[in-house]
Amino acid sequence: MIGGMANSPISAPTPRAASVATERLLLRPVRQADVPAITRLWTDPQVRHHLGGPVAEQVVRIRQRRVVGAPGVHAVVRAADGVLLGIVTVEPEAREGETEVSYQFLPEHWGHGYAREAVAAVVEATLAGTPSVVALTQEANHRSRRLLEAVGMTHVSSFVEYDAHQVLYRRSR
Repeated sequence: MIGGMANSPISAPTPRAASVATERLLLRPVRQADVPAITRLWTDPQVRHHLGGPVAEQVVRIRQRRVVGAPGVHAVVRAADGVLLGIVTVEPEAREGETEVSYQFLPEHWGHGYAREAVAAVVEATLAGTPSVVALTQEANHRSRRLLEAVGMTHVSSFVEYDAHQVLYRRSR
């Protein structure tokens, strides 16, 4: 679900934040032109492998109408060429009152450190305005677990939810 942050200053993202920038990336509100790539995130079997599988067509249509400018949903684009790589979502008070960060990236952009960079930037910025941030991933999602640990999050609990073994990570100020 959820990278190394560049040493550039960023402002704390609020649910309606305009953008967050890192050395290589711009995290900004979703635009209409982003919808086809984001639809791929919701329907790609590789992306959705640890997220319960591809989203049903009816749900995709509803999400397509709601994602543009949605509070807390950041389109992650490569600053050099504007290519959409994925999304990072910030949900205040999502899990027992704590802010939850989640992410999805298109498979062709995996392994380049983009997710780690984007997630690290969002976690750092979010911690400026909230005492802690959590992230949830499946126990079997080893890549996501390594990413969460790389951005300073700590495994705090394991449990079964959504018919799968889950792990909850937290980072506090």
